[in-house]
Amino acid sequence: MLSRLASLAVHRRRLVLILSALGFVLIAVVSGPVMTTLSAGGFDDPDSESSAAADILENRFDAGDANFILLVTPDQALDDPQTQRDGQRLTEKLADQDGVESVTSYFAAQGDPTASELVSKGRDQALILARLGGDDDEITETAEEIAPEVTGEQGSLEVKSGGYAEFNRQANESVEKDLLLAESIAVPITLLLLILVFRSGAAALLPLAVAGVSVVGSLAILVVVAQFTPVSIFATNLTTALGLGLAIDYSLFIVSRYREERAAGRDLEEALRRTLDTAGRTVFFSSLTVLLSLGALLVFPLYYLTSFAYAGIGVVLFAMLGSLVLLPALISLLGHRIDKFDPLARFRRKQPQTERADGQGFWYRLATFVMRRPVPVLTLVLIALAVLVAPFGNASYGLPDDRALSKSSEAAQVGDALRDDFPALAGQGLQVVLDGARPPAGELSSYAASLSEIDGIERVDSSAGVFQDGELVAPAPAGAEEVFDTDDSTWLSLQSVTEAYSDDGQDMVADVRGLSPPEGTESKVSGMAAAYSDTLDSLWAALPYAATIIAVLTFVLLFLFTGSLLVPLKAIIMNLLSLTATFGAMVFIFQEGNLTFLAGDFTVTGQIDVTMPILMFCVIFGLSMDYEVFLLSRIKEEYDRTGDNTAAVAHGIQSTGRLITAAAGLMAIFFLALVFTSFTPVKILGLGTALAIAMDAAVIRGLLVPAFMRLAGNANWWAPGPLRRFHQKYGFHHERPSPATDTTAPVGPPRTEDPAERVPTRN
Repeated sequence: MLSRLASLAVHRRRLVLILSALGFVLIAVVSGPVMTTLSAGGFDDPDSESSAAADILENRFDAGDANFILLVTPDQALDDPQTQRDGQRLTEKLADQDGVESVTSYFAAQGDPTASELVSKGRDQALILARLGGDDDEITETAEEIAPEVTGEQGSLEVKSGGYAEFNRQANESVEKDLLLAESIAVPITLLLLILVFRSGAAALLPLAVAGVSVVGSLAILVVVAQFTPVSIFATNLTTALGLGLAIDYSLFIVSRYREERAAGRDLEEALRRTLDTAGRTVFFSSLTVLLSLGALLVFPLYYLTSFAYAGIGVVLFAMLGSLVLLPALISLLGHRIDKFDPLARFRRKQPQTERADGQGFWYRLATFVMRRPVPVLTLVLIALAVLVAPFGNASYGLPDDRALSKSSEAAQVGDALRDDFPALAGQGLQVVLDGARPPAGELSSYAASLSEIDGIERVDSSAGVFQDGELVAPAPAGAEEVFDTDDSTWLSLQSVTEAYSDDGQDMVADVRGLSPPEGTESKVSGMAAAYSDTLDSLWAALPYAATIIAVLTFVLLFLFTGSLLVPLKAIIMNLLSLTATFGAMVFIFQEGNLTFLAGDFTVTGQIDVTMPILMFCVIFGLSMDYEVFLLSRIKEEYDRTGDNTAAVAHGIQSTGRLITAAAGLMAIFFLALVFTSFTPVKILGLGTALAIAMDAAVIRGLLVPAFMRLAGNANWWAPGPLRRFHQKYGFHHERPSPATDTTAPVGPPRTEDPAERVPTRN
């Protein structure tokens, strides 16, 4: 099949390029509205109890949490007549906007006991709370329309907007700007490094062509998927970084092998055929490892996570197609001109390359050094990784809120003001829906009194009255039954100052849910703390399935590559070591607030986004296994040829060390560029993935792999008889190179050869 693609690239290259161009235009048109099609939410489980309760509150009671908040700072005192008039006018203006379901305002609540909750402790600011109706997208659209109308200077008032709706809107706006910023930083640096790596301007442009196809194609997939299910806008960050990284990765493997075949005297068609049969085949199987890891995200119920699966699967598929179809056609079109135009030639050193002709270069010497003393090296590396892992044990989790945005954003400023100056509203509280029957007044009073005695609950409002510490402190206000009751249900509002994303918040939710409701009713609890509790439960429930999918499929794939049971197990364990060390470093920086200069402007909250370890696990595991397949295929090829485990490891690491390091470095640049974004979880993803890639390429491949494989010896390649026979029949086997192209003796090419051509066969 791959050989046919080579023939197609040579004999029908114009047709391939024309069809590719037309296809690119089509997917570009489809991907055009991506930023206006995707959503900023997706952090809640839609099938959870809290979501069901929120739906009942909205649909049956026209009630729920305020999701659009105006922070009002007057020029004069709050009780100044002009301030009061402007405040009333602003309240009415907000209430008249389309999509606004209800409004509660300090300026309209004078004389109401709740008015004290809407004024700051210093009595220099006040709040206007609104609830916007609809789903996440509708709420965001409404906020986008009304925010300019009710913020800024409003008479004698200075007004800023915040709340969940504004968090979504401002996050949407920042993503597009952040992507442009990240690309403007990463692309020029990468292009320069590509010229250095490929030693040719023409060859350096080839990965960018593949990257364009993979990124635009993935965005088009997101637009199509969004027509059927919500898709998070934050997935576009992964699309750009992963698309550019994989395109460069795969193009580097294929172009380097093509150059090697051409240097061996083969004509264009034969060189491309052998390139796709070897490097192309490995690109195909490497793509599967990344695709399977990212596909595991589909088992989670949060569309924030499944969106990254859609983006990742699209990127991998288009990067693979671009590398195996478009790239060979471009290579065929360029022919010998692939090595033309080296704008940095005059700056290159005239001295011979440092690679030794006997193949025993830096990576060979490093591997040999490690294998002479595997126990000390293994011990020191594991101690260093343990230091990095340690903070992970103290991880405290939460979900993104306004603090995930830049400190300069209005939503973040309003959120800070709520936490500092409006303690009665900072905790957001809970809502309890009693469904199935309307309980008698006495039973409802008893239930409300019991709720008010739970730790963390400050007050309970209901149609039976207002309760504190188990006592009725005020009768229900006039019209309360219309607000709280229907013929077959009622709901209660629970005020709390407890942090929703905390252990105390989770204990409070558990206590509320553990309280038996009145007979004949079913209780459902909603609110930020309840939604967070449900999200955690759904994530932990799905995590074993995702981990099992990744572990089993990775093990099977590596067994098919190596015929070994120990090597796949080693690969999984070492990837887990690298991952947990990366998680520990992220906790150290983003949760504990150390070395914050590495991540730029962000707010240290003492928590880390609970979805990040899961997302990073799938992304990093896939990328690590991509390099693992390449390395193990070379080591196994050497072992099959010589039967010498130690020599195979040394030669395999030498053969792949430069290529893996270059590919990993280029990919890390794109993820590092995400650090310059303004959304903290994306910063974590970018910095964490870049760190893991660097650690994987240098520490894992350079130190742990040779140490472990030296200690295991020939046991590395052991498998029981039945599995060995299965591998012989169905496994992946390396093509025996002909003498003219045997790159194993010596491994290193002549000193005068182009460094980009000195990449070994990728089988």
